[in-house]
Amino acid sequence: MSKELIKDSVLKPLKLIPDERGWLMEVLRRDDPLFTQFGQAYVTVAYPDVVKAWHCHRVQVDHFTVLSGMGKIVLYDGRENSPTYRQIDEHFLGTQHRAILRIPNGVWHGFKAVGGEPAMILNIPTEPYNHADPDELRAPPHGGPIDYDWTRKDG
Repeated sequence: MSKELIKDSVLKPLKLIPDERGWLMEVLRRDDPLFTQFGQAYVTVAYPDVVKAWHCHRVQVDHFTVLSGMGKIVLYDGRENSPTYRQIDEHFLGTQHRAILRIPNGVWHGFKAVGGEPAMILNIPTEPYNHADPDELRAPPHGGPIDYDWTRKDG
C-alpha cells in the first residue's frame, strides 16, 4: 500500500531508450505536465554517506533526477497550510529507478548517495540562482528542527 505523496510533489518515471549505440533518456520537456518554467540546469554530486540537507525555497520549484549512482531524496512538508504538513517522503532514484521528482516550493529537501558510489543529481529549477539574494532557507541535516534519521536502515 503506497501513501499519498506530499502535496504538489510529483514523481514521474523516465523512459530509457536504448539502441546499439547507447541510450537516450528525456528528462523534462516544456510540454510535460511537470514543467512550469525554466530557470537553469545544474549537476551536483553527493559522495557515499554524505548528507546534503536541509534546504527549501520560497519561490523556486526543483526537478531532481539522479543521472548516475543511486540517491535517497527526502522531502519534508513544512507548509503549515498543506494537507500533508509534516509528512516525510523518501525517494530512491538513480540507475535502478529512473524518474524525475518535482519538489514544490516550501518543501524542505535533502539527499545522499546510497550504495558504494557517488550520486550525480541533475536539478532543473524554475528560477536561476540569485547570488546576491538566494531563495534558500537552510537547516542542519542532523539534530535540527526536522526529525529525520539519515542513517542506513538495515533489517
